[in-house]
Amino acid sequence: MLISTSIESKYKYHPAENQSGVWSAKFDFTDIHLLRDISGMVGQNLKILEKNTAVQFIQSAQKILIRGDQDKVEKATKIFLELLSVLESGGVLYPADIDQSSRMLMRESGVSLVELSKQTIYVGYKKKRIYPRSIRQKQYFDAIKKNDLVFGVGPAGTGKTYLAMAMALSALKNEEVKRIILCRPAVEAGEKLGFLPGDLIEKVNPYLRPLYDALFDLFGAEKGERLIERQIVEVAPLAFMRGRTLSDAFVILDEAQNTTQEQMKMFLTRIGVGSKAVVTGDPTQVDLPRNQTSGLRQALRILEGIPDISIVQLTDADVVRHPLVSAIIRAYAKAGKS
Repeated sequence: MLISTSIESKYKYHPAENQSGVWSAKFDFTDIHLLRDISGMVGQNLKILEKNTAVQFIQSAQKILIRGDQDKVEKATKIFLELLSVLESGGVLYPADIDQSSRMLMRESGVSLVELSKQTIYVGYKKKRIYPRSIRQKQYFDAIKKNDLVFGVGPAGTGKTYLAMAMALSALKNEEVKRIILCRPAVEAGEKLGFLPGDLIEKVNPYLRPLYDALFDLFGAEKGERLIERQIVEVAPLAFMRGRTLSDAFVILDEAQNTTQEQMKMFLTRIGVGSKAVVTGDPTQVDLPRNQTSGLRQALRILEGIPDISIVQLTDADVVRHPLVSAIIRAYAKAGKS
């Protein structure tokens, strides 16, 4: 059976068939640009797909053949069609997108990449395009839009801070808030703060560096510095929040697993009229002394179910860094249970 999947007939898709004991699906491309975009430089995208789906992607002239076991071929074909739909809708796919999307779709086959991309926001530097890369990231986006207090909880690399920063810059651009306040607890992760050179501000700046990095990546270093100089964006240690009322602001508390119970309560009670707060953290990476309970863990327990407070749990399936990060997270989780 031959199926044309595009009005403009950019390609034709032959569903999987059993040929001499090997299942294969075929795509005939009539649009060389679409073929180039899906294949990548020297077939880089196809190599990524092969690794993540455990089937063969064979390119010959303007044809791509997917070969392997029946169930794997059918799953890989669905993923390939999803990726093609993104390109046909005007989207762009870099190798990192191919990798993250295919890994995610292997675990959550019902996700529509096109629907996820509809959540796009454009922020700052060269109108950078930001959109959720998974169902849970979409839930995170939606929660931030709808609620005044959101907890984004999950392992490293799941976009907790970066997406929150993008939403904060979008809210600032749309004049929903007047300023952005970014803070972190200055807690040593195996190193002593006192040994760092300089005054207090210079000592805590290294702890705030990830927030600067996210801001500069999204908005550009020059424009980001300008926002900081004009105090439209404030980056400060959590300890500097005591006694303040944060009104008409988008407030992000990063690395919240390293807050004490008292610090977390102090932060949450700073939220003023017209403000929105996002708290991010990974409860599995607490650097507090062993005799102290994480303020994030306590807050997640006692605030669950309160209206206008949303808790979004991200997982290793949402990791958008190197694929090894996802594997490392799963390995540590498995070791922790044994």
